[in-house]
Amino acid sequence: MDVLASFGGGLLTVLQPENLMYCFIGVFLGTFIGVLPGIGSMAAIAMILPITFYLDPTPALVMIAGVFYGAEYGGSTASILLNVPGTPAASITAIEGHQLAKRGRAGVALFSTATASFGGGIIGMIVIAFLSPSLASLALSFAPADYFAVILLGLIAASAVSNGGALKGIAMVVTGLMLGTIGIDLTTGVTRFTMGIPELRDGVHIVIVAMGLFGVGEVIASIRGARSGTAAQTVDYTDFYPSKDEWKSLFAPILRGGAIGSFVGALPGTGQTIAAALAYAAEKKVSPQREKFGTGVVPGVAVPEAANNSATQTAFIPTLTLGVPGSPPMAIVIGALMIYGITPGPRLLTEQPDMFWGLVASFLVGNIMLLILNVPLIGIWVRLLRIPYKYMYPTIIVLICMGVYSLNNNVFDVWLTLIIGVVGYVMRLFRFEPAPLLLGFVLGPMMEEQLRRTMLLSRGDPMVFLERPISATLLAVTALIILFALFSSAKTRRRSLAARLASNGKENLNEQ
Repeated sequence: MDVLASFGGGLLTVLQPENLMYCFIGVFLGTFIGVLPGIGSMAAIAMILPITFYLDPTPALVMIAGVFYGAEYGGSTASILLNVPGTPAASITAIEGHQLAKRGRAGVALFSTATASFGGGIIGMIVIAFLSPSLASLALSFAPADYFAVILLGLIAASAVSNGGALKGIAMVVTGLMLGTIGIDLTTGVTRFTMGIPELRDGVHIVIVAMGLFGVGEVIASIRGARSGTAAQTVDYTDFYPSKDEWKSLFAPILRGGAIGSFVGALPGTGQTIAAALAYAAEKKVSPQREKFGTGVVPGVAVPEAANNSATQTAFIPTLTLGVPGSPPMAIVIGALMIYGITPGPRLLTEQPDMFWGLVASFLVGNIMLLILNVPLIGIWVRLLRIPYKYMYPTIIVLICMGVYSLNNNVFDVWLTLIIGVVGYVMRLFRFEPAPLLLGFVLGPMMEEQLRRTMLLSRGDPMVFLERPISATLLAVTALIILFALFSSAKTRRRSLAARLASNGKENLNEQ
């Protein structure tokens, strides 16, 4: 009953005209940016972040959250119509969705994704409402050593599931940790790693890093991979709604996808792509239509979208209750909270209850808005996809530069953003994922603070990490993840070496 009463209070908060307006703006802009091929939710949040600095914390967080799950909603549109995923998670939706579009059933695919996204979002909202208070109560017993172990686990877990490989992911985390040390050390007052540049005395702003890596970097990568002249599939509104049998086949995949997504999303550092991929793989094994998967079936469209959006909601659980990002975009949310002087963690629920429950209730309101918006606006999104890239991407770059310049009215910030964007693009060429770097950048100062506090309390004895049951368990799990990642990397290298040797052997035989 306490949860229901708190949720009711949060609903009253989000229904205030200001919060309601910013929730609508967030989901609309998120969907708009998510539809654009290759941009993604990270870039969407990064571009919108400077605007939120002029708002109160509650509407700002509601707006950022709306942009996040709005972009995940919109990402499926380009993946279905063009087979160009608007977000990484939408690449799973494209497997079945684009096949439906090629058969002239793009409307059914888009309607199914909207329904599944709504269902998955509601499942995720229910999970966060009931699970967050319990997790926050448990976290109140955490000591600094335990927080250090939790942050370390989140960083290693995020790097281990990096698309570029575990070792490259860990390298990006370390790079982010190093970038986070630039500026004045708050403990000693010593200036660190500024290279004599006065503008770096206050460190590198999170907006600069986020916009560089996921704004400028994504745009450069999208320009390089853009397919000019690609026309979107048209949507036939006379064949828009699923048939009666397809309606029946929707509900079970939505429930399964929502459940898998809720679990995966609540794990620190995992993200929506992993949730969508796992849900699709599971559905492929249990679905009555599993033999038709790959040819364009409605359950294959619904399950990854339900998982994707439930994971989007539950990513807020570790973010707000532990201060550890549930997914890479949540690192930006933590940075935004810190700008407002709010420290995410177990005390957030008691110190900022209106903000927390207002955010949870905004998931319900925002998902209803998205369901109402997406169906009638599909025609607009289709026309949006026909805008030539030569007009679209320069406009995005200009908006990014304007947002960065507004931080300190300093041209140096704009140049630094562009440099980080180019570096981020080069990293992509060598399959170094930028998301672990951002996580390391945001969590690095927090981890350093908890490490110093632990060392002070234990008078320099590092054994305190193994003496506490919670930190010892978390460090053991971290060690297992590292060993598993190293084993997987070695196994992959052996396979590629064996394949290369076999290929060379065949070439030699052909020459003889």
